[in-house]
Amino acid sequence: MNTLSTETPSRRAAVAAFALVGFITVLGAGMWLAVYSARYVPVAVSRLGAAAVSLGSIFVPATPPGLSVVPNATTTLPFPATTKSAKATSTPKTAAPQPVTPSAGKETSSVTQIGGTTAAPSLTGLPDLATTITATGYLATSSATSFIATSTIPKGARPAVRFTIKNIGTNATGAWNFSAKIPTATNYLYFSPTQQSLNPGDSVDYTLGFDQALPGNQTITITANASNAVKESDQSNDTATATVTIVGA
Repeated sequence: MNTLSTETPSRRAAVAAFALVGFITVLGAGMWLAVYSARYVPVAVSRLGAAAVSLGSIFVPATPPGLSVVPNATTTLPFPATTKSAKATSTPKTAAPQPVTPSAGKETSSVTQIGGTTAAPSLTGLPDLATTITATGYLATSSATSFIATSTIPKGARPAVRFTIKNIGTNATGAWNFSAKIPTATNYLYFSPTQQSLNPGDSVDYTLGFDQALPGNQTITITANASNAVKESDQSNDTATATVTIVGA
């Protein structure tokens, strides 16, 4: 009994010592991990962040009815009809007819309005958004106005695409948006903000650029009405694609 009573405090002291050493070790490892995270984790996260997208747009309204000018429309009066000379009472001979010189008619011109009145036409049926990619290239700066057309993107440049979305239907679209699938390290799918309503014939020209592009032969896909907010007469023309070659490191 005396032996057990003398060993128990010793074992307790040893366990306490080991626990203290373990606590200090864990604390030190935690501090080292915190320092490592503060120094290196933000860099890794920034490399995996979403690509920065530059977007520019120009609204193009439908072409209004034009004017047709018909110049120098000339109206010629008919020749006056000749009449028989009255029979002379003083002589049996008939007087010789006098020559008649025709006179030209008055010159006129007119302007004709094509397409009827200028009042807005009534909207019936359904809208139809159609997407067309007009050019590929890159941005010389971060601005969408610095677009340079090419199918081969230089190393370190921002790939870009120019495209047009037009309402070729017979009714206004209401609010809508589009998406762009761009070849970045995170396979990014860009959704545009809400776009203004387009009347029949209206269109918008866009320039979209992005960074963090993957090298090689890559495909860019643009889809109008990406959220299916617009009921269209035809959805088969909503999407357009283009292929570019991006020069890598």
